Amino acid sequence: MILTVVGIAAIVAISFPIQEHNLAQAQGSSSVQTTNKMPATNPNNSTSLPNYVETNSTNPSGVMYTAKFECGSIFAGEGPLRPGHYDTDMSMFNKERVESTIFWNVVVNNGPTSNAVLINLTPENATSITCQDIRKVLDNYNENFLEGFIVMNVPFNSPLQSSKGIVVSNTNFDSNPLEVQVFYTANALDTLPHEVIVDKIAFYIIQDYTGKIPQNMIRKTLDISIPSTLNELSNTEDKVKEVLAKQYNLTSDDLPKVVVRISNINVGVGVLIDDHAISLSTVKPQLVP
Repeated sequence: MILTVVGIAAIVAISFPIQEHNLAQAQGSSSVQTTNKMPATNPNNSTSLPNYVETNSTNPSGVMYTAKFECGSIFAGEGPLRPGHYDTDMSMFNKERVESTIFWNVVVNNGPTSNAVLINLTPENATSITCQDIRKVLDNYNENFLEGFIVMNVPFNSPLQSSKGIVVSNTNFDSNPLEVQVFYTANALDTLPHEVIVDKIAFYIIQDYTGKIPQNMIRKTLDISIPSTLNELSNTEDKVKEVLAKQYNLTSDDLPKVVVRISNINVGVGVLIDDHAISLSTVKPQLVP
């Protein structure tokens, strides 16, 4: 669903409590490493080393969420999207009543794959992954455009008593333990929409010695609206000629050959049109064997 907002855009930032993000030593890994064996204690001798029992290989080891990201600015002719400023916010909510362990990493299109990052998300709590977090794990802090995928893994097996070597497997697993949504924004303006002072200039062309301006425009009342700057001296006639030069391909040598007269100037307030688009999508999980 794509929404286009025209007019003055108001941005409301909602912050969630951020859980600790720890770097995991898993270079280039987009999934959690698991074993097909589970440690279990010997009930007859609690001091002995744990024995190992085979797990059911048909049970999934966890779930994976994958989302597209777009971060940075695109200028004219650079592509792949239209020129503008792009941002991505991937938010996740832990629906479980227990802490969820999350491993996430970034895969850049035609580029590198980041190390995995560990998040311990407390019950019924939320956090997010933003473009700032993506640039941090990639060690890329400039404003160049980045796109790719965020890969997030949630394992079902949780170490509950690591000191005894016991790993408990959740057989009644939830195939969708998190609510994951991705919020995308795109803005084609360099700054947020704001009010601007506009001069509406009424004028007429007395004579055109270049022959480039149509005759039906000569000695007729015309008007233009241009942005104005407070406390700045400017030549209104030169501003009019600059507009005529763009309209009729006049050169700097042609401008002195065009004679204009200013008849009236009105000052008004205008509002920049906000070329701003937003979209929200829900990420569905995928079971990991």
